[in-house]
Formats: sequence, C-alpha cells, structure tokens
Amino acid sequence: MTLHLKKYRDEFAAGRSFEAADAESLLDAIITETDEQPIAEVLTAWNTKGIAADEIYEFARILRSRMKRVNAAHDTYVDIVGTGGSTAKTFNVSTAASFVVAGAGVPVAKHGNKAATSNSGSADVLSVLGIDPAVSPETAEACLNTVGICFMFAPNFHRLSPTLAKVRRGLGFPTIFNCVGPLCNPALAPHQLIGVWDKDLLAKMAEALARLGTKRSWIVHGEEGLDEIALTGRTLVAVVEGTNVSRFELSAGDFGLDVKTPSGLRSRDSAHSGEMIRGVLLGRPHSRSAEDLVLVNAAAAIHITNTAYSFTSSMEKARESLASGSAHNKLEELAAAAPIK
Repeated sequence: MTLHLKKYRDEFAAGRSFEAADAESLLDAIITETDEQPIAEVLTAWNTKGIAADEIYEFARILRSRMKRVNAAHDTYVDIVGTGGSTAKTFNVSTAASFVVAGAGVPVAKHGNKAATSNSGSADVLSVLGIDPAVSPETAEACLNTVGICFMFAPNFHRLSPTLAKVRRGLGFPTIFNCVGPLCNPALAPHQLIGVWDKDLLAKMAEALARLGTKRSWIVHGEEGLDEIALTGRTLVAVVEGTNVSRFELSAGDFGLDVKTPSGLRSRDSAHSGEMIRGVLLGRPHSRSAEDLVLVNAAAAIHITNTAYSFTSSMEKARESLASGSAHNKLEELAAAAPIK
C-alpha cells in the first residue's frame, strides 16, 4: 500500500475527510494503484465514514478538468442518470427514459458505464439493444448533434483504471465514484436528472453540483431506496439552478399518474432489462408499471429543460413520444449510427 493510501485509509477510519489540497494526489494514488487490496481498504473505510459534499465536489472538479469533451450543437439538452446502489434493482429506467425524451424533441447526452453495483449498467443494456456503447468521443459527438441522442462510455472519457473498476464491482456497495460519475458529463449537459440511492446524499450532491455549475437540474430520491422518481410514495427533489438549491417533494400523481401497487419493475440482468426497455418503447411493456416508471422520469427530464412545460404537459409530450413511435425510432437511429461491429 502506498503511503498516501495508507494515510487516508487511517484518516477515513478515524472519521476525518480529506483536505481539498490533497484531493488530486489521493485520486491519482487510487487510479494508479495496481493492487486491489489497498483500494478496497480505502473505499471501505471511506464508506464507513460517509461521503462528504466537499469530497464529491473536489473529485468531480478534477475529473471534469481532465475529461475528453463532447461539443454539443444544441443549446438545450439533458442527461438522465442514476448513481446506482439502489436496492430496488429496477431495469435501466434512465436509459429507457432517454429515448422517450429524445423522441419528444429534447436532445439527450447520456453518460454512463457498465454495472458496478447494479444488475445492469447503461453500457451493458445498450449492447443488448444493438448499440455500441463504447464509441469514440467523435462518434458520440456526431450522434448527439445529428441523431439527438448519444451515449458517452465513461472509460473512454475519463482516465481511471481497470483495477479500480474491478474493486468497485467486488465491494458490493456504492462508493464516491457512484456520486462523482453523474457530475462529470463529458458534454457538460446544462440540465440533468440525477437519481441517488440514499436520501442523505440529496443535499450533498446538490451542493457539489451547484459549486460545479448547472443551468437547471434535479437530484432525486424515491422512497424505498429508488435512485429515480418513484411511482408510489414521495420523491425528494433538490432543484439546482445556477448556484441556488431548493427542495420540494413530489409524487407520480403530480404528473397525472395513479399507481396503487407497482409490479414488474425488477430486472434479472442486462438481457432482461433490454427486453423490458424494448417492450416499453414498442408499446408492449412487460407491465403497466414499467411504462409508467419510464414516463414519469422522462416527463421530469422534459420539464427540467423547460419549466414552461407543466408536469402534466411534460407527461403528455412523453406519452406522445411513445405512442407515435418516435422514442423507438430514436433507439433505431442510434443503433444505426453506433452499431455493434
């Protein structure tokens, strides 16, 4: 174990956070370490201590400064992403919602990775759907600007390490990198719908995003541990507009949905999740709840990009995207522009 990793393993174990001046050297120590055990020990001690807003901000700031960029031709576009870590293990809702939003005429610059703490990551399910998730930055940029939707595979844009990825998969719990990833969109999407698995992260993620800068974004946490807007119960929302943060609660009923007992939302793996997504987009969902969950999250993303659209009118736009076939067409267009070779 490097002296730096040992120092912060011990610091975290003692309940102390890192200093801002040490953020870059700590990040570099983690991503250059080739032995899995020291990384696992640091991340485990960090998880026990709890992740601080300053820590999320500092790592995100550094990774943003280093990442490869995608330049959007659009003024308005959005990213829909979960942090992972949800115990609900739903299908890839944010990926499905992205096609609905793009089909409604709002470009989507989606950023994601393979699964670290879930049954299926966005990159995993896109492969099932016939889309190459790991295209070059140049191809991703062309897809965003011509198709109106792209996927940016995190390892192609951020210098991390295979060792770190392997450790994260083996730990079985989310780490700071689950929080940092959604804040490092290579296209710097001015609008984001970010779901967090833990309600205590809501304020921390919102504070970090406000310091990084955004036009208007939501950080959301659904009851029962959902890292997305829930169909039943409350969804906690932190609204970040520029440097300002406000909070409110909403329910699916605010979008015109009346769901009593959701069912059929869990996926077994990426293949099953892909089947569920295609079913929703083709108007043949595995369950009505699956379609409703996609719709409510898509409607929220549409509303975030233009608050002139009410919750209910945003829902109407999402429904029309599905009913007209536009959402499924976006999937097919992206598959044609970024085919699996």
